[in-house]
Amino acid sequence: QVQLVESGGGLVQPGDSLRLSCLVSGFTSDYNAIGWFRQAPGKEREGVACISSLDGSTYFTDSVKLRFAISKNNAKNTVYLQMNSLKPEDTAVYYCASGSFRGHDSSCTGDYWGQGTQVTVSS
Repeated sequence: QVQLVESGGGLVQPGDSLRLSCLVSGFTSDYNAIGWFRQAPGKEREGVACISSLDGSTYFTDSVKLRFAISKNNAKNTVYLQMNSLKPEDTAVYYCASGSFRGHDSSCTGDYWGQGTQVTVSS
């Protein structure tokens, strides 16, 4: 089993930056990727970014490309989502999940999930 804990959410203004953290523990053999997902009120959950544990390959959904970055610190068992130039439409609960990497054009799967952290972008 894998446990994930997100942190770093908050209320920011449009154009601001925010970094989310996902602390991962448990059986590393149960996954080969960590993904960030988000769900806005009244909308379906969507995959935002994903990073392969094997080679660091990444995936980003089109709406966040060039604004968001994903990285991992293996020594700290932590995956980060750096969010820049935030927009009101980025407002959502952000979740990290462990799963499988499916390439540069598809979000990774989500098998185990964190509890989520709220990101609100508003002036």
